[in-house]
Amino acid sequence: MNQLDALRQWTTVVADTGDFKQLAISKPQDATTNPSLILKAVQKPEYRPLLDEAVSKHAGKPLDEVIDRLLVRFGTEILSIIPGRVSTEVDARLSFDTAATIARGERIVALYRAEGIDTEKRLLIKVASTWEGIEAARALEHKGIRTNLTLLFSFAQAVACGAAGVQLISPFVGRIYDWYKKSAGVQWNEAANAGANDPGVKSVRQIFEYYKQHGIKTEVMGASFRNVGQIQALAGCDLLTISPELLAELAANNEPLAHALDATAAPRADVPKLSYDEAGFRFALNEDAMATEKLAEGIRAFAADAVKLEKLMQESGK
Repeated sequence: MNQLDALRQWTTVVADTGDFKQLAISKPQDATTNPSLILKAVQKPEYRPLLDEAVSKHAGKPLDEVIDRLLVRFGTEILSIIPGRVSTEVDARLSFDTAATIARGERIVALYRAEGIDTEKRLLIKVASTWEGIEAARALEHKGIRTNLTLLFSFAQAVACGAAGVQLISPFVGRIYDWYKKSAGVQWNEAANAGANDPGVKSVRQIFEYYKQHGIKTEVMGASFRNVGQIQALAGCDLLTISPELLAELAANNEPLAHALDATAAPRADVPKLSYDEAGFRFALNEDAMATEKLAEGIRAFAADAVKLEKLMQESGK
């Protein structure tokens, strides 16, 4: 048994890609996308026709709607290959606007439904884990729209997401690792901060144990991996979303894989249940320099890629 097959014993494997032609190879249960992945995909010759088709078919409609239709086009193609769910992201430029995030999420759902997709079972609306995003997700969940809270870097964000009853969270393991490595500079010891000691891995483990101890149903999906060691150290997490390159590495590795996270053992942890109002959440996030910086940086990066995608569409329509 290779390590990818072993991982599937305990964890739902999710492909982190917009390249749906690779999904038949890795055979994931679910798939996630984001603006950066879609931008990367449409710059490949085999996917550019999807962008051109969206622009020509919906000429005259607002650009933001055409982008959503392109995202849904990719999503429906992905759903024709995988058995599970796809995550489709709301424009990151709406990360601090609760009402606009709700409206955009509802529109994406409507577009999927028009394609005959059972959105309650097969779609997650991806929203940034800002206070406004979490409140938008709370409202969407009340409407029966399942959500995936992304750009999650802090325990405070995870606590607030669990309290809001969101379907799933995506802690960004690799970006947490990046921050601590950069912060340490020449004093960073790679070996001492690998595996279970990786700061991104430790963050996900803390969230996972907290959720399991307190019976919080929100699923934990580790994301943004830099190496297979991070994935191996989180074997047993509810879900892990993994790039095609790292999926291939796992499939090529026949070494035994340990069951690192065990939901049945997690309730033994002694972590009190927490809750935050808006002021408390903002202060807790502010106290975490890594999370504050990486959340802002992530929103800026996704927003910049959304702008690039718009420019490609404008050029296509000329």
